[in-house]
Amino acid sequence: MNQEKLSPKTDFYEYVNEKWLKEAEIPSDKPSINSFSSLADEIEVLLMEDVKKMATGDIPVTSKELQSFKDFYELVSDEETRNNLGMTPIKNRLNRINDLNALSDWSNQLEDWLLSGYPNPFVLDVSSDMEKADTYGVYLAPTNLILPDTTYYDEKHPNKEELLTVYKGMMIKLLKMVGYKKDEAELIVVDCLSFDESLVPFIKSAEESADYTKMYNPKTLEEVANYHSSINFNQFLTALLKQSPNKIIVTEPNYFEQLEKLVSDETFEKMKHWMICSYVLSFSHLLTEDFRQIANQYSLALSGAKEAFSKEKTYFYQATGQFNQVIGQYYAKNYFGQAAKDDVHEMVQQMIQIYQERLSKNEWLEEETKKTAILKLNRLGIHVGYPEEIPSIYSRFITTSKADGGSLIENVEQFNKITSDYSFRRYNQKVDRNEWEMSADTVNAYYHPQKNVIVFPAAILQAPFYDFKQSRSANYGGIGAVIAHEISHAFDNNGAKFDELGNLNDWWTETDLAHFEELTKQMIEQFDDIPFGNSKVNGTLTVSENIADAGGLSCALEAAQLEEDFSGTDLFENWARIWRQKSQEQYIDLLLAVDVHSPNKLRANIQVKNLDEFYHLYDITKSDAMYLEPEKRISIW
Repeated sequence: MNQEKLSPKTDFYEYVNEKWLKEAEIPSDKPSINSFSSLADEIEVLLMEDVKKMATGDIPVTSKELQSFKDFYELVSDEETRNNLGMTPIKNRLNRINDLNALSDWSNQLEDWLLSGYPNPFVLDVSSDMEKADTYGVYLAPTNLILPDTTYYDEKHPNKEELLTVYKGMMIKLLKMVGYKKDEAELIVVDCLSFDESLVPFIKSAEESADYTKMYNPKTLEEVANYHSSINFNQFLTALLKQSPNKIIVTEPNYFEQLEKLVSDETFEKMKHWMICSYVLSFSHLLTEDFRQIANQYSLALSGAKEAFSKEKTYFYQATGQFNQVIGQYYAKNYFGQAAKDDVHEMVQQMIQIYQERLSKNEWLEEETKKTAILKLNRLGIHVGYPEEIPSIYSRFITTSKADGGSLIENVEQFNKITSDYSFRRYNQKVDRNEWEMSADTVNAYYHPQKNVIVFPAAILQAPFYDFKQSRSANYGGIGAVIAHEISHAFDNNGAKFDELGNLNDWWTETDLAHFEELTKQMIEQFDDIPFGNSKVNGTLTVSENIADAGGLSCALEAAQLEEDFSGTDLFENWARIWRQKSQEQYIDLLLAVDVHSPNKLRANIQVKNLDEFYHLYDITKSDAMYLEPEKRISIW
């Protein structure tokens, strides 16, 4: 690259991240490397060492939840027992699917089938009711597809045939390993893929699902019961929920209106074979090392990663995945400082104040809308570091240890049932607004529209996002922008449809809503169809995150400017730094199809173009590539 290309006037992202982009190497077991994953890797190394010390007794276990984690980790990491048992642990469960001879055999046992976590053409989930956010409702949704999105099933999609070929080869190998003959295995996989593809026309794409309020389609129990003459929805829903539901929220009505045709006596054999493939694949990672390596072939082809995780990492992920908030709490209490928590909490309060001032001074919102928006902002829950208590379900995960005769698969099966029962029993109960849905060791943050809370786990409150050693302005360009990003989600194209209590509620005036939708359309157009990787950015798919980025960076800038030692250079450059990323080609293709976030390079470059301060600081003029005409610069909040 010549010096011109490394100028902030030409490509700000490349200019800031030049050295890192040249030197960073994507780990062979991952599809990508970025600021988030690099920090996560550091935490992973730290916790893996601690977990080993727990296993040997060098680190004392201080709670019954940690004891159950330790016992489970011992089972997970017992490679010798895994290899000796082979596929035996899943034989009886797999036979339960093999023994199905007709649609009625399956439909008559749906209560236990769902409770036990068997593959199913539809999914039940208990989550807060969008229109009554303080209460848990029940959602009925389609199953997942084999390919990552409906767009992948288009005959013209460049990766379709390659991915399906890899999946087919992988599944035939796995099925032969669990006892099917070659011709049986081949038939099962062909039927599985045929059943999967039959669902595609009736399932939403990632773009269609991006407007998640459209998943709220409440139906009566009678309406749901009419979806299928051979499936007794009334009976199994009432049994699972311990009461007759007065409302079922159907996420994709079009799918369920076709259910009678998709799931029938004629299609049953294909559905059964689809269940077999789904089940074998989901449990293969808990069997022998050979099973695990083969079961990773499809995900590797999809992501572009060069190899599967090491056995050591796999054991760590499997154990911490089951006890994620237990380990998150351990991490936060041992490695997260109170000073950082207090400092970040203060930054959150400052961002909220800036947002309130912006709303108060907003020139296109009517007073009625302003009043409700500010009320929502003032009701915003703030969670920093780690929760006071982890969800009570973890106290129910009591591992039957190896010493007591327990086995890995038996414990996993038991935990799956506990999780399902715990979820279903929440129906019609009150939602705990303080319960976290992300563990404290997760390098991420989120806004929950139905709780109206923002959450910043301890793990993300580190460099480059946040560091006592870097300037306050740099911290605003990192964690400050992340904080304001999450606040902005309360007023993005989805979040703006929920009120201060988290209820789905049309609280905008007609004029304000029309203006907001026009600004949203401009944000869609700003990103839409930008060439990237082997495809283009989908502005509709990514609009909510782009709105949040725009609001987040502009608010962080305003907050930083209040500091005596404000440095625009520190702020903008750390903004570009937190978005640095290198990815495998396949992974870029995947993200462009399904991820609601724009490519990181564009997040870094496009949002700074919307801010006048960026032009002044770096002397950006019309002749520069980073220049955007003033009339095209977007400011929503």
